Amino acid sequence: MAVLLWIVLLSAGVSLSRAQESFNKLPDIYKRGVELTSNALNNHHSIKNHYLFFKSIHRAEIEAGFDVKYIYHNFYLKATECKRGTENADATTCGFRNDQPLVDCVICYKISAGEIDEKPKPYLNCMYRRLLSKVFPLHILHFDDGFSLPCLEKHLILS
Repeated sequence: MAVLLWIVLLSAGVSLSRAQESFNKLPDIYKRGVELTSNALNNHHSIKNHYLFFKSIHRAEIEAGFDVKYIYHNFYLKATECKRGTENADATTCGFRNDQPLVDCVICYKISAGEIDEKPKPYLNCMYRRLLSKVFPLHILHFDDGFSLPCLEKHLILS
């Protein structure tokens, strides 16, 4: 029995370090989008636990020239054992909870000179993974300079 408990604890530790490692391996332009998204989610009034990056699903970027890029990133956030508002939370200090659904997030944004542009405003959508069986609209995000990115409807859905 003690061996089984030790194996379970070891595998949980490996899972935590993999999630932190996968975030650390993201290029900086994608990390900024994840941080923007997790800040928005963790500041939402209905959230009780702190959420952290768990896994990247799909990434895309369009080079527009003149040091401008358009970024599309689909990823999962996962609830932790820490309460909302925990400062300096990471996967080593706040273990992931397995009793909460993943939050599937999509963010589209424009990067100029290595920073997220405020215009157009970053386009963000997150919803609990269990709700994804419902149909949701696809929106094409059109930028002023002629580029378009497919993005989901831009509401933060947390019901």
